Amino acid sequence: MKEAKVQWHPGFVAAMGLELAGNRDDLIFEKEYNLNTKPLEIDLLVVRKHASASISNEIGKLFKGHNIIEYKSPEDHLDIDAFYKSGAYASLYKSYGKTVDGIKADDITVSIVREARPAGLFRYLKGHGYPMSNPYRGIYYIEGKVLFPTQIIVTGELEKEGHIWLKALSGKLGKEDMRNLLDGVSRLTEKMDKELADSVLEVSVGANKRIVKELIGDDNMCQALMEIMEPLMQQRDEENIEKGIEKGIKKGIEKGKVYGMVSAYRDLGVPENEILKKVQEKLQLSLEEAKEYL
Repeated sequence: MKEAKVQWHPGFVAAMGLELAGNRDDLIFEKEYNLNTKPLEIDLLVVRKHASASISNEIGKLFKGHNIIEYKSPEDHLDIDAFYKSGAYASLYKSYGKTVDGIKADDITVSIVREARPAGLFRYLKGHGYPMSNPYRGIYYIEGKVLFPTQIIVTGELEKEGHIWLKALSGKLGKEDMRNLLDGVSRLTEKMDKELADSVLEVSVGANKRIVKELIGDDNMCQALMEIMEPLMQQRDEENIEKGIEKGIKKGIEKGKVYGMVSAYRDLGVPENEILKKVQEKLQLSLEEAKEYL
């Protein structure tokens, strides 16, 4: 059976919510922000409510009023075309303001997030006269010919202590990394933080099944893992039960309609073989299955 593809983007949005949790009251998070029509959508738009708000996390030091954030999963490439595409999204966002020049160009920033350093892109930028600086570990400012202040965040290079959430979005975690993640999840107390952490953990566990299996062999860590994962699995079970109930209700209603249809056709004197054919078409059943309704 083919393994389900890891859905990285929901985990990324949740991780950013945790990374910037210290300024949650100062920011508005809008995931998959539509630019006019699909498929033009920004992975994450972060709007600063007040210009005076100081962002504590170094990822947000570049932030201004409107911050376009694009996430590249471990399977995605980050080349010069993807770089320009992010800038183009920012330009479109500016142009779709409610009034002419309603969103100021100097109030927009672009952030591109990726696990591995885009060595090819960095060579291109340096070779084409784009000055670059590295003010914080794993954070690179691209300057010069860019339309908006731009940073590339290499999550694999970020400090472990302050960025466990973004660093968890990797398929290359070690046992110690997973332990740190589980420890970080266990320390959360706020409901929203726990919900965001569940999304990150689900992605991380799905991408690092080998490590999780190894940790299951560790009695202490297995218990910690199960305690943290249990609410998430319970939620999934509840959702599946609700979906099952909903599906059952719909099926029951559909069956009731078919029985009513059969009765109506009989009252009109329609031959049984014709009724059988109509039931087959209605429910897309085999001949034997359709006979159960007659």
